[in-house]
Amino acid sequence: MSSMPPPPKMSGIGLASPSGNTANPSRASNIRTAYSTPSSSNISSIYQTPPPTNLSSTPSRTTGKTAAVHSTAKASSTSSSVSTSYEAFAPRTAEQRARLTRIAALTAGPCFTEDSKEECSEEIITLSSAMCPPKSSDMKNNTHSSEMYSTPMEQAISQTLNQTIHATNNLTNLIKHTASLRLALQASLNIAEDVSQRHADLLRQSGELSAAAERLQHEEQVLTHRAEEIGMPLKHYDAVDRIGVLVGVLFKEGGRVVVRGIAKLHVDNTEEFVHILEEIDEAVEFFGESGGGAEVYGRPGSSGGKNDRRRIERQFDPSASGSVEYYRRACALQDAALELLRVGVADRISQTSTQIQDALNLPKVPIAADKLEASLVYTRFHGISKRSNALITIARKRLEALGSDSVAAASYDELLTLCRNTYCGAREILLTNTVRSHMDILKERHGLVGMTRLASVFLIRLCTVETALYLDFFGNSEKRRQPSKMESGEGKDANEKNEGGNSAEENHAEGFPGRVLKRLGSTSSHSGAAVLASQILSEDATYREAEFQSMLGALCSALHRTIRRGLVSVLDLDVLCQVVSVLREERSAANSSPTTLAAARAVSGVIQDAQERLIFCANTALHKEVVRFKASAGDLNYPGKLLGEKPKAAIVVEDEGEAKEGSELASKEAEEAKATAFDPNDAVAAQLRVYESWFPPMRSVLRILSKIFRVVEPRVFEDIALQSVQSCTKSLKDGSVHILRNSGQIHADLFLVKHLLILREQLSPFDIQLRSVERQLDFSEAGKAVTRFLANRNRRLFSMSTENALVTLLREGVSVQESSVDSKRDLEDCLRSACNDFIEHTSSSLLGPIAGFVDQCKNAVGSATVSTDVLIKAPFMNAGVVKGVFTEASENLDRELDNTTKQMNLYLENTATQNILLKPVVRKMTRSLEEAKRFIGDVPDEENGWDAELRAEVLRLSESFEAMVKTVSSKQGAR
Repeated sequence: MSSMPPPPKMSGIGLASPSGNTANPSRASNIRTAYSTPSSSNISSIYQTPPPTNLSSTPSRTTGKTAAVHSTAKASSTSSSVSTSYEAFAPRTAEQRARLTRIAALTAGPCFTEDSKEECSEEIITLSSAMCPPKSSDMKNNTHSSEMYSTPMEQAISQTLNQTIHATNNLTNLIKHTASLRLALQASLNIAEDVSQRHADLLRQSGELSAAAERLQHEEQVLTHRAEEIGMPLKHYDAVDRIGVLVGVLFKEGGRVVVRGIAKLHVDNTEEFVHILEEIDEAVEFFGESGGGAEVYGRPGSSGGKNDRRRIERQFDPSASGSVEYYRRACALQDAALELLRVGVADRISQTSTQIQDALNLPKVPIAADKLEASLVYTRFHGISKRSNALITIARKRLEALGSDSVAAASYDELLTLCRNTYCGAREILLTNTVRSHMDILKERHGLVGMTRLASVFLIRLCTVETALYLDFFGNSEKRRQPSKMESGEGKDANEKNEGGNSAEENHAEGFPGRVLKRLGSTSSHSGAAVLASQILSEDATYREAEFQSMLGALCSALHRTIRRGLVSVLDLDVLCQVVSVLREERSAANSSPTTLAAARAVSGVIQDAQERLIFCANTALHKEVVRFKASAGDLNYPGKLLGEKPKAAIVVEDEGEAKEGSELASKEAEEAKATAFDPNDAVAAQLRVYESWFPPMRSVLRILSKIFRVVEPRVFEDIALQSVQSCTKSLKDGSVHILRNSGQIHADLFLVKHLLILREQLSPFDIQLRSVERQLDFSEAGKAVTRFLANRNRRLFSMSTENALVTLLREGVSVQESSVDSKRDLEDCLRSACNDFIEHTSSSLLGPIAGFVDQCKNAVGSATVSTDVLIKAPFMNAGVVKGVFTEASENLDRELDNTTKQMNLYLENTATQNILLKPVVRKMTRSLEEAKRFIGDVPDEENGWDAELRAEVLRLSESFEAMVKTVSSKQGAR
């Protein structure tokens, strides 16, 4: 507890102030009275006071007693004595003393006594000292008085008396001390109540002051706003009168005459010029909206648009109000200020373009593509781009600040449109002739296909460089994204790789320092353009403006113009397919960057033209080589064509008028056969020979479809394939008929099966449905409808309803017939029919006379209605005849089987296909033999020359015949 700081003085609760003056004199005097210590001479009088129980009476009594004690203490203040602590009789514990010390430290305060000898330094009485009994000064006197007695008895009496007096004094002091404590507490409560009352008064007064301050502040804002409203018109009037001299406009004769002169204001002084524009725009806004000037003279820069009033000539009107007149003057000032911008941008561009044309003799003499980027066409424009961009930025920011609905915004929009049109017109004049000349040179040097690729690269590069230059003029530099180090490094590596180690030319144009630009005439890939596009683009979408895109489209139209003239004369499908493929690749490259969308659109137009030409040539070739095909002797020389025999000289044609065309086709086939006569060990030559062995119509169909499959649109390809497959199938059937007449049944069947299988197999990778719905107009009822129309006397020709006579005539006379066409299904049906014919004809050929014998038996059984006697007595059922039939069939079976397997190996190279066709043949032959055995078994012995021995011999021949067929079939399957 010794480390605790000394207790603070009690000046904070009103007992005493630091200067010695009390806050309340009456209360302070009472406190000093209560805290004053009585002297020893007044002990007896104090001892005779009423008992301490009266201290609990009313405050008035207590106050009276306190006053009595105070007067007694004041009368005896001349004698000083030392009071003795009551701890001598009732000592406190250490814990009590510590607690009292803490209370004293927390609650003690100064108190001043009247008995102090020093006037300026009175004794400070704290609450802790007040709680302790006053010190007694009688001990020393009692000690001296005890020495006056000589006898022990007197000394004892004197000592007892002193002790009694001392105890009485102590009790009296305690009573006084308690009373003083009560008074001090009452004074503290009164002071606290007074402080609370003052605090409440202070809060009330503070609230009133705050409300008054807020009211004054609101009144000050209202007055300020009213003052601004009163001064606003004056500000705009002053601005109109003051700015006229700066922009070179003078109003004479009271505003009747407007004189234009030289402006003192310079557009390169950006801050001052922008400030003047702001003042003019504010004046136009104020006088136009608030003053009603826009209703009288219209919006500045308006041209009769949908949302703008028609522009009226702003002439002086003496009857107009001051606001309307000043609106007219403000519009004149705005026109003069924007005229400075127009001269600085649009006129400068036109002047630069004229100078370049005079210097380079454009457009009469085109510029070489490899020198275009370093010519004056770009360097001069880069030189004026920075100042032009600064001026255009001023106009654009003012337009954005005003908004589209502002009265003063239309003039800025008109100015920006004028600048863009002037720039695009100048660039188009400078570059059009050069671009077209370069296209023509590329076509002469590299042909149509090579020119297509090089011209596309040239246009992509041109669009990229032109976009960069356009952004130098009209772009927003604040939105321009700077390339990162990684992107710059990748672009540099790509440029070095594409240029093959050649050094690149650095273009230090305004806005793009250090950019690597390749020559426009180079044949490199598009990575350089992609890097450049990533450098110049971010959120700035200025390059998408309609005027600039229209200019790029006009420049890129040279590609369409040049290639279209070349496509008209091209008949080769391979060249057209190459052109379309190259253009598709270049379109993908152009679509990868937003700066080259104009080139992508131009390339897309050329692709459409090339596809149209390709479709036309493909249909023409299919119609000539498939639909109108007339087979020659070499085309129908099967199996000689499979064996590699030379075509015969005779030509099989159906129309004499087309004999010449057939001979030309035959000679062409002969040349192709001669050209494909390579080494037999060469796999490519063998494959070519197989390809040449195909029937020409089918070969043409597959060749054309394979070429145009990935070049034309899927719907167009499917329609072409649908028609070509139908025509090819019909041509194969016709060819099979000719081969049947010339080479035999088995060759005709195998020819049709072979080519239909190849056609189905080659069409499967295309993954097409070959389905369509054909619609045709049916006029079969037209005659009857016309008759009814003419017979109707009350027909309504001009009725606007369904009862109209003409509508009725069309509805009844013309109908639409729909039919579903499925070429794939027709192809499958044709193949199935060809296979069935082959199975039927081959089984009949192998069975020989047995097939005829079975047919005769079936016919006989079918004609007999009562019994089988007709079959038993039939001549062809004679035992000798039947034996001869089986003997002859067995003798011819080996030859027929060898011929069949040989022809199947010749036509069908796939063994699995041969087995698939042979199995039904064997089953049919087995079934025919079983029927023959059944018919033979129906004939009893001793009838028609039959006996047991002959029957057994015939059955043995039949079993032998069947075993030979199955043996050949198993051998063929084992292969």
